[in-house]
Amino acid sequence: MVIDDALRARIESEMRSFPEPRGALLGALHRVQEELGCVSSEAARELSEIFAVFPVEVLELVRFYNFFSEEPRGRHQVTVCTNLPCALVGANDLLCGIEGHLGIAVGETTPDGRIHLGREECLGACANGPMMRIGGDYHEDLDLAAACAVLDALE
Repeated sequence: MVIDDALRARIESEMRSFPEPRGALLGALHRVQEELGCVSSEAARELSEIFAVFPVEVLELVRFYNFFSEEPRGRHQVTVCTNLPCALVGANDLLCGIEGHLGIAVGETTPDGRIHLGREECLGACANGPMMRIGGDYHEDLDLAAACAVLDALE
């Protein structure tokens, strides 16, 4: 079992607060991702048993939302918005600069396991691009020097 008893109890408690227990599935995926670092196929199978759904239904959600992953990523999830408003103010150049600074490409994790780099279609702060998200924190109006300073400060 990859989902321990304490996490299972939290998930089942949250399920009781929904009129339809499946409503707690996204929250459960977030909890599993936070606790285990990913939602592996084994974790998806266990969640499918808890929620009485097919494993593929759980994996569909994991594969649809970019904040879930089937394999472990770096300690810090860094994503750069590359949607049109951010692209018009240099997001693609920023992303290329960050790739060079970290020595990895989009979709990769630094060799020390510190940072996983990704791109997003929209972070919802179009007036403040280019921008990146690290976990739940937004960093806006970035140039390469400012972005690298933020990245270098991550433990």
